[in-house]
Amino acid sequence: MANERLRDAMLRNGLDLDQVATATKVDPKTVERWITKGRIPYPRHRRTIAAMVRETETYLWPDAIAPERKAEIGGSELVKLYPHRYDVPADLWERLIEAAESHIELLNYSGMFLTDNPVLIKKLRAKAEAGVKIRLLVGDPASRAVARRSDEEGIGKGTLAAKVRNMLAFMKPLDDVAGVSIRCHGTTLYNSIYRFDDDMLVNTHVYGFMAAHAPLMHLRRLSGGDLFETYSESFDNVWNTAKPPNW
Repeated sequence: MANERLRDAMLRNGLDLDQVATATKVDPKTVERWITKGRIPYPRHRRTIAAMVRETETYLWPDAIAPERKAEIGGSELVKLYPHRYDVPADLWERLIEAAESHIELLNYSGMFLTDNPVLIKKLRAKAEAGVKIRLLVGDPASRAVARRSDEEGIGKGTLAAKVRNMLAFMKPLDDVAGVSIRCHGTTLYNSIYRFDDDMLVNTHVYGFMAAHAPLMHLRRLSGGDLFETYSESFDNVWNTAKPPNW
């Protein structure tokens, strides 16, 4: 069975058989078999290719790494666990935004705490102009999911929707910026996700608590790990259900 993930990753990065063959020190026909016949490369070759295409080994070759090894690597992806989101140092958010070179992805319902940074919009605009792909997901203020979450937090059914509308107004200046995409979703939000290249902050949600009082995990992507990739795929799943805002 052909490895379409590997084929697509090479095409996205402008790589051909000869370039991968040179980097891995194998014959181009071997690289072709990795793609067309789904042959699994040796670990040293997988690491090289994963770095070249900026994907994880588990994404490119889901069956190549034993489950117990995946679990071990997953534990290493956890940089730090914060008991509450408000425990995260403000300068960490700023450093992650500044360091991002390829991806910034934010998934939440409102994320109003981000507006505490008065130059956030300016920074995101500059990042997009520098070539960073930015995807912003906020809740649909008219959705049942937002009303339900607002009620569960004990702040009243309409309060969170109002916060979402405020956040959309805050983000409106980015609507016409090339490289920035904004969508609204009506999914049940199990976690808020904030990705900055290979770093990710995952704010879990706890029934009866506001997000700021719930735990947050700082993850760093490792080539053979599953944890970072799980949340990244979750972001994509929500993105695919979302629609542009009704400004």
